[in-house]
Amino acid sequence: MWVGPDGIEIKPVAGRAALRVLRYGRVLADCTNVDQIRTFVDLADLCEVVSLSEWRARRESRLREFSS
Repeated sequence: MWVGPDGIEIKPVAGRAALRVLRYGRVLADCTNVDQIRTFVDLADLCEVVSLSEWRARRESRLREFSS
């Protein structure tokens, strides 16, 4: 998930190769490419939101792969 200014959120759409653009929780569009997203927000303003538990799990998995 990514967040941007003015309440913009970008989330994957389950079961589709698309990203959903929301503003303050309201759906603006389902986008299938970056150019479509760019019409709603400057991509440089987006910040990825990562769950710490997911990040730790990926890190531990990588460490296990590296050490074996």
